[in-house]
Order: sequence, then structure tokens, then C-alpha cells
Amino acid sequence: MIIFLPLFLVPAVIHESVSCLLYLLVLAELIVHSSCRPVHGSSHCGLFGSMLHQVEQLMDLAKTMHDLTDDELVHLAHLDHRLDSLPHIEYTAAHFSTMKLNKSLAQMYEYTQSFKLHVSWMKTAQENFSLSLQAVESSSRHLHHLSNLIKTSLQQITEEVPQSSPPSFPVISTAFDALRHSLEISERLEAFCIWSKRVLRHFQRHSRCPRN
Repeated sequence: MIIFLPLFLVPAVIHESVSCLLYLLVLAELIVHSSCRPVHGSSHCGLFGSMLHQVEQLMDLAKTMHDLTDDELVHLAHLDHRLDSLPHIEYTAAHFSTMKLNKSLAQMYEYTQSFKLHVSWMKTAQENFSLSLQAVESSSRHLHHLSNLIKTSLQQITEEVPQSSPPSFPVISTAFDALRHSLEISERLEAFCIWSKRVLRHFQRHSRCPRN
């Protein structure tokens, strides 16, 4: 049986149908967008970004910490490294594929604390021989900030903050020794920054952090 609507009701029915259809289309679009949008649920994303900023600043400073010219660097390149207390940064592709957040942050914290002590020691030596202090002082500040950020991250995941004993430093008796040790520290610090940057980038991707 066919039911005919009065003519005055037809526009109202059409309007209501169109409104309903538009509502369903908008709702469907919202569902699609919400399902496709990455979930940035990690509370560490902000800390990762702040740590990366400190690491990038340190990387630039490490290249100028020794205050040596290119010719002087060539002259000192053959010298053996003597600071056994410095962290040895070694990593492979397999290392990055098996990293865990708690262990990596704890390792980064230990490295940072070690460099803090070495840079502080170097600052004293450079003061004694009236050498340039700007890069060393800036590095010390950024290491301090980085250390605090890593410590906060460890506390957020209820991971124990590593404790370490201060190393034993050699006596620096000449300005040449101070320059030689500052070069060694700067090279190791740069390697640490490269490692730290890769670690933090890895966990940013793993946590689906938004790109800056």
C-alpha cells in the first residue's frame, strides 16, 4: 500500500532526512579522525624533548671545550688517552633494538654524572692555568640540567637513581696537560651526546611522541 504525504509535509521530511544524513557524516568523520590520530599517552614526551635540547647544546659545546686550533688538534691527535675514569660509549645496531627505558635512562644518568665530575675537574684545572672557561662552564650547566631531567624520568617510572663514587683524577701540572685532558673529555662527551640523542629519539618514536 502506498502512502501519500500531504504536500505541505514533504519539505519538512526532506529537511529532517538531510539533517540526519549530515549528522551521520560528521559523526563518521570524527570517528575516522580519532582512530587515525596517534596516541601520545607517554608522560615522558616532554622530558624527552627537554633532554634532547640539553644534549644538542652539549654536542655543540663539546667541539669547542678544548679551545684548540685545527693545527693544534693535529699535533695532539697521536697522544694516548689517559683518563680511564671517563665513560666508554660503545653501541651497535643490536643494542638499540633491545633497549629498555629504565636501563637506558639509568645508564645515561651514570654517564651524565661522570661527565659532570670530569668537567668540574677540568674547570678547576683551566682556572689554574688561565685557560678559556666559557665552554666548560656552559657544559657544566647543561650537564646539571640534563642530570636533573633524567633523575625526574627515573623517579616517574619508580626506577632507583644510580649512585656512584667520584673517580680519582690525575694531577695536572702543566697547561699542556690541561689542554690534552680537555681534548680527551670533549671527544668522549661528543660521543656521549651522539649516543644519548639516538637513545632519546628511539624512545620518542616508541612512545609516539609528537614531532617538534
